[in-house]
Amino acid sequence: MALAPKIDCLLQSEIELSNYDAIAISFAKGEIELEIENPKFVKAVEKYFGLNLTELLKKWPEATGKAGELLEVPADAEGTKLSRIYFVGVGTATPEELRKAGVALSRKVKNSGAKVLNAIVTTKEGARSHLVALVLAGYSWGLKSAPAKELKAASFDLVGNFAKELASAQIFATGVWRARDLIHTPSNIKNPQWIANQAKSLVAKVKSPALKLEIKSGAALTKFGGLLAVGNSSPKPGPRLIQISYAPKGSKNWPHVVLVGKGITFDTGGVSLKRPYDTMVGMKSDMSGAAAVLATVVAIAEMGSSAPKVRITGLLMCAENALSSTSQRPSDVITHFGGTTVEVINTDAEGRLVLADGLAYADAKLNPDYLVDIATLTGSATLGLGRQYAAMYTRDLSLAQSFYDAGQSCGERVWHMPLIDDYKIALASEVADFNHTAEKPDFNGGSITAALFLEHFAGKRTWVHLDIAGPARSESDSGENPKGGTGFGVRLLTEWLTSL
Repeated sequence: MALAPKIDCLLQSEIELSNYDAIAISFAKGEIELEIENPKFVKAVEKYFGLNLTELLKKWPEATGKAGELLEVPADAEGTKLSRIYFVGVGTATPEELRKAGVALSRKVKNSGAKVLNAIVTTKEGARSHLVALVLAGYSWGLKSAPAKELKAASFDLVGNFAKELASAQIFATGVWRARDLIHTPSNIKNPQWIANQAKSLVAKVKSPALKLEIKSGAALTKFGGLLAVGNSSPKPGPRLIQISYAPKGSKNWPHVVLVGKGITFDTGGVSLKRPYDTMVGMKSDMSGAAAVLATVVAIAEMGSSAPKVRITGLLMCAENALSSTSQRPSDVITHFGGTTVEVINTDAEGRLVLADGLAYADAKLNPDYLVDIATLTGSATLGLGRQYAAMYTRDLSLAQSFYDAGQSCGERVWHMPLIDDYKIALASEVADFNHTAEKPDFNGGSITAALFLEHFAGKRTWVHLDIAGPARSESDSGENPKGGTGFGVRLLTEWLTSL
């Protein structure tokens, strides 16, 4: 398991070059030739090594300076451990390109224990994106009994006065790292009770009087028909509703945001068993929405006095969708919180059943100003958007814009999708208020009809549904993301909350 890289920032006057293993310097393509950024710092490095870095860079005429390009130059200096210079391309140095530069550098020294002096960022714009990327690109998870070699966390000292950006980056990166740890934990360890215990541990660690935790199980879930229908397929330990609340002193009149996260700790599909079977391998990540909600609420609490003036309630709807003698069946009719009845058509569409209870409970009992749900809900969401964007559904155009802007800023992008009322007829049932899969007639809009189903349970609230089935999981180490769960949603929700 990787250790999180350490990040800090230093003014140039505080730097002693001999303390570092490597130096990272940014470069880009000028009008005529490659150009090194940060000239003041470069002069100090050139004097230290007795080199002309501009002339040195000319030895790579094929270099383009595009974001993420990395050139490694041996540069031993007598009497020092400093042995490497990394030229890292930054393109036009936008936040997105600085993020790519951070990924390239972080992956280069991952788990090496290297101490790197990082002079890639020259302005405050994009500094946070770069710093977050340095941490997240170093992530990995594993349970090998004997690692091939001892792993040591790399560390990065950013040259410049970036204290504010560093503080924000640490909140974001820590939140995503936590969510990834939850997601990557295998399901023979992770069940609803385990998630509850992790929530207890995080709340205890933060030691914030603004945080409160309540865990509902057993008889306390009697009215939560969707959560019970799914979770009773694995009665030991059974489902859990984990409610984490952030309400600082004096926050009674602040806007109240309720975040509802899908927490399916493993999804076999139930009686409607997944085909082909290998699609189950990634299903330990089907609680990514709940992980994002938990990590976000804790991250906001850790901001302390700089936290946004908003009250937050997180609802983690946790269950395992197993195949057993107590599994729900296709044709079952269940009664959700609040009394709506639903005909179950396909037990592999379980996420919307647990979310429906959470939304209905929030609407009836918590009086939210904003109601947001987040879930790895439908494969359909990936058909049009791939794995780079989450599907976002809301009828509030202003709210959609604020989520879009937050996503563009933090690197977790969303696309506003339509709620098409003409498709609602597919939710009709002859025996219940609704069916939950909207298969007849087939509009080929599975993510849309799932959102239309959930919208009913949100009542008249200002509501957003985030279908993160695409970006929540990566099939390879790519960019900031490891193979497996990405922790998508933590940065998006945190960024949006801080904008309120």
